Amino acid sequence: MLRRKPTRLELKLDDIEEFESVRKELESRRKQRDEAEAAAGGEEAAAIGALGTEHKSREQLINDRIGYKPQPKAGGRTAHFGTFEF
Repeated sequence: MLRRKPTRLELKLDDIEEFESVRKELESRRKQRDEAEAAAGGEEAAAIGALGTEHKSREQLINDRIGYKPQPKAGGRTAHFGTFEF
């Protein structure tokens, strides 16, 4: 295998400015999203408080956050052979 000298990367002023602008844009989006979630969370808390206290497990909270909806696994012999019945 041939060896070559490492490539030199130069950071230019334009690159730094672009990085700063993208970072500020992302921070502003995150701040807006957090404010919207906080407002929605306050409304949810009021609705839950009015209906009673509903406790979710840590696993359920994580599943809700990532959008995972677990489906129950079908048990028994039909799970191995599809929909055939004997």
